[in-house]
Amino acid sequence: MSMLYKKEGVYEMSENEQQAFCNIDFNKKENKIATAEATHEIKEDGSFDRQKNRFSIPFGNNEGELPVENGRYRLLWAPICPWAHRAVIVRKLLGLEDVISLGTASPVRTEEGWEFSLDEGGIDPVLGIRYLKEVYEAADPDYNGRATVPSIVDIKTKQVVNNDYFRLTNYLETSWAPFHKENAPDLYPEHLRAEIDALNDIIFHEVNNGVYKCGFAHSQEAYEQAYNTLFARLDELEERLSNQRYLFGDFMTDSDIRLYVTLARFDVAYHTAFKANRNRIVDFPNLWAYARDLYQTPGFGDTTDFESIKKGYFASANVIENPLKIVPKGPDVSGWSTPHNREHLSK
Repeated sequence: MSMLYKKEGVYEMSENEQQAFCNIDFNKKENKIATAEATHEIKEDGSFDRQKNRFSIPFGNNEGELPVENGRYRLLWAPICPWAHRAVIVRKLLGLEDVISLGTASPVRTEEGWEFSLDEGGIDPVLGIRYLKEVYEAADPDYNGRATVPSIVDIKTKQVVNNDYFRLTNYLETSWAPFHKENAPDLYPEHLRAEIDALNDIIFHEVNNGVYKCGFAHSQEAYEQAYNTLFARLDELEERLSNQRYLFGDFMTDSDIRLYVTLARFDVAYHTAFKANRNRIVDFPNLWAYARDLYQTPGFGDTTDFESIKKGYFASANVIENPLKIVPKGPDVSGWSTPHNREHLSK
């Protein structure tokens, strides 16, 4: 209710309103960056349409590409995020830890977005930022999408230069090859790239993003369509993995990493939080053994933090309706370390 009152024909503010007016920072920049998927990513039919990546210049040695340089970039991630997790796995498998530094945001997304509250003073020690959005604002003051992880930041400029989660692992596997460790795995073999790309596209739309389409659906029809597509694809992958150790046979590829990050989050988060509840991954004999096989491979399990994943999905702002922010105690994750018995599938 307004406290303006009229005195000698002029409207004046009350003392409290005068004080509040004086405290307004008229130089404060309006916060344009979205912090919730619902802001721009729900279509009229209630389905979830993930935002396009704004910063997608590739890495390489050609004109207009991001230069590949040791120590120039920092990879920012949060342990909850599957898109960021796969970049962290590839970075470790290829031995790029000393080439591209790593900054870790809290798994609990705030009203201001991803926050570096895990670091001393709540500030990323290399970039000097509190919130991820700061490197987005520095790169583009008019950006109004979400500030997302993974983000590659140029340490020189403190600006995000690439947030293309869909292609980032491929850049690490190819453009960054001069910095790979000795005997690093070939996760993106040239003769299979077309097939890997085709399968990655399916895994993205129907599984990786499929669980989000279930969880962020704003209509029953959109939810059920995503749900049916997700489990139909999981059934097909269960069959595919019945007689081969990895998605392309005897050796691990980029596709396995992309599938793993969703499987690792499925039972602890998606099954409940996103209502993807026809089956758990432990109910699929082949998928469950395959997931354990990867989890027990260096680079996978040692970068998988189940507690952070649960906190991120159940306690973050603007993810699911959970006003009390109660984080489930279960499920029991000790089974991830049990024998997978898939060695015999390798020739």
